[in-house]
Amino acid sequence: MERNWKYALLLFVFCSYTFGQSEAYQEKKAEKIAKGSVFTKIINRELPATIVYEDDEIISFVPLRPQAPVHLLIVPKKEIHTINDIAAADASLIGKMHLVAAQLAREKGIAETGYRLAFNTNEDSGQSVFHIHMHLLGGITLGPMVDQTYRNNVEKENKH
Repeated sequence: MERNWKYALLLFVFCSYTFGQSEAYQEKKAEKIAKGSVFTKIINRELPATIVYEDDEIISFVPLRPQAPVHLLIVPKKEIHTINDIAAADASLIGKMHLVAAQLAREKGIAETGYRLAFNTNEDSGQSVFHIHMHLLGGITLGPMVDQTYRNNVEKENKH
């Protein structure tokens, strides 16, 4: 009986991971992964970019559609598709991305006034490039992290 329970749990986890994303998103994601990351093409100098930082492990550049006066992408040269795919061996690389972000924030003059670091993972966050990357945003007062509709609805429910 315990063995069946473990198989059922494994099936649930597999289905949640596989089917938690819409079919259209899964197809687009698989297609993009098969083609290779646009960021890898920038790293390999197959595509142009305004590069602001680079070392053996990390590259940082200005995105095509900046969303703030300071908007940089900080990308590991190792292609990792999503945050869910990070392995324990990648911990120092992910930490280094944060150190690079802090350095760039100082260089861009936003370290003291404030900045936001963000990763998007899979469909609900809007991840469209399947090579992890950190957004460094600043240079203006940034709005809320997400639309406030959910929070406002919860507050209304709690008042009743």
